Amino acid sequence: MLTLINGQESASVDVPDRGLQYGDGLFETIAVGDGRISLWDRHLERLADGCHRLAIVMPDRQLLRDEVQRVAGNAARVVVKIIVTRGSGGRGYRPDGNALTTRIVQGLSWPQHPPEAARDGVVVRWCTLQLARQPRLAGLKHLNRLEQVLARAEWRDEYAEGLMCDRTGLVIEGTMSNLFIVHQGVLTTPDLSESGVAGVVRAEVLARAPTLGIPVAVQAVTPGMVEAAEELFLTNSLIGVWPIRQLETRNYVVGKTTQALQQALPEELSGGGA
Repeated sequence: MLTLINGQESASVDVPDRGLQYGDGLFETIAVGDGRISLWDRHLERLADGCHRLAIVMPDRQLLRDEVQRVAGNAARVVVKIIVTRGSGGRGYRPDGNALTTRIVQGLSWPQHPPEAARDGVVVRWCTLQLARQPRLAGLKHLNRLEQVLARAEWRDEYAEGLMCDRTGLVIEGTMSNLFIVHQGVLTTPDLSESGVAGVVRAEVLARAPTLGIPVAVQAVTPGMVEAAEELFLTNSLIGVWPIRQLETRNYVVGKTTQALQQALPEELSGGGA
């Protein structure tokens, strides 16, 4: 599929680029279907926040949108990945304040998720790898993903996802998703002020739940709270909402709160879609 690097068709990046050398950059993974860019404003907001916090020059927003649509073309369903790096320059870790931002817009085929995942739920496990706590990077979708790579290497395909805790034992997220729990009618998701990625579907769920009369809480979550919950579900921009039907040996129901939120989300985020 098509890849654009700084607006030009290419499949190679400069070796000195700081994104390659140091993971000095950010990325967004976006669902596009029939020309519709799912949750574009939320993706753009997170990217802009990341660029601001890392002092990387944010690419022009309309230019990015045009390139996403160019890469997506007329595909019925496609994944478009945006990567923004600090570019090349600087000696060692010290960044060059005059470096030109590198932007990559890449088209990827849609993942083959089982259609029953959104309806019947998935089986997940606890990861043994623990996340570091770094508030300056918390929430960002930065290019340093070694924690997730190592955690995902803990199993093959018998589980759909692994849940990760930080060094203090608090539950943070999945390797590729955010976690929500429902207990006594309250929808709760882990606080991400010290670690984790603030997902765009997570933000959408938090915004829509109160309109359905569902109280929400963003707070520290312990493994005990997860195990005591009546419902659990995962979110990201490609799976939408996946209920959890089993966490290791513990079973959960696909409950009314989870189903209500699936139905309330945009069409492309329901049924295991984008």
